[in-house]
Amino acid sequence: MPRVPSVRGRLKDIPGVGPKRVLLAAPRGYCAGVDRAVVAVEKALERYGAPVYVRKQIVHNIHVVSTLEKRGAIFVDEVDEVPEGSHVVFSAHGVAPSVVQAASDRGLLAIDATCPLVTKVHREAVRFARDDYEILLIGHAGHEEVEGTAGEAPGHVTLVNGPDDVDRIEVRDPERVVWLSQTTLSVDETMETVRLLRERFPKLADPPSDDICYATQNRQVAIKKVAQDADLVIVVGSSNSSNSVRLVEVALENGAKAAHRVDYASEVKQEWLDDVSTIGVTSGASVPEVLVQELLGDLADAGYGDVEIVETAEEDLVFSLPKELRHDESGAQDARALGGRAR
Repeated sequence: MPRVPSVRGRLKDIPGVGPKRVLLAAPRGYCAGVDRAVVAVEKALERYGAPVYVRKQIVHNIHVVSTLEKRGAIFVDEVDEVPEGSHVVFSAHGVAPSVVQAASDRGLLAIDATCPLVTKVHREAVRFARDDYEILLIGHAGHEEVEGTAGEAPGHVTLVNGPDDVDRIEVRDPERVVWLSQTTLSVDETMETVRLLRERFPKLADPPSDDICYATQNRQVAIKKVAQDADLVIVVGSSNSSNSVRLVEVALENGAKAAHRVDYASEVKQEWLDDVSTIGVTSGASVPEVLVQELLGDLADAGYGDVEIVETAEEDLVFSLPKELRHDESGAQDARALGGRAR
């Protein structure tokens, strides 16, 4: 979907609902893993020149992908579409070992931008498979992260799509079963799925640490607090962004009278604002802040210029760039090498 720029004055200030305000969730937007992945593509383009190929969307955000395409990134579904000897970046969602091998077989120069928190889940899958556990992987069928994790432990993974999927699950040995999860799920729904799985399999083992990433959890906690007082919640994020879609669901489950997801401010409809006094605003973990600011500008035109920040956590985690990109051709360390985007 091409970007439709924000047009100031498109939304009208219609009186009649009392004082208008925006509750702006914090934290929101880019997480450390997304920041690292996007900078990795930017840095690869600077270092090697266009084109640089990227397997799948580097992160699940249409604006980020289209911006990088304009700079010379080419997004492909599989590595067999990449010309031999080219540079290819693996997305933040991770890949299965078979994809790494396929890239090597084609002589591709691979740069792994997998989020380190996803890599952690991969390592857990490898370890539990080595110990002959059956892994119940809670996640969404077809999601790149799920495919990558399952590929680390072929023959040991059973996908569980959510609470409604639990009754159909069968395992080889109820004494040796463990659960792992996609990192971008709803915390509450995942814990409900685990509870139901444990009712069926009392010996179900837990991963050594929580698989759902800190950013997903933090954004859900923030929108829960915002939703309690919101007539309407607007989530900025793309439709294939699992964590963005979950934010809409979490808002509705926690008191918001209505909630919508948009890629761009231009998608907000005037009728959404009817009889709305308080609007909650947040964004998914792959959304650049510029898109939120455009939304706030449009909402100000509609009378929602009073913005109150609702902060539930501070985030200061950063991840170093992939090793291939930490230094330039002269050997000097890039300013972003150990902390992603220059802040």
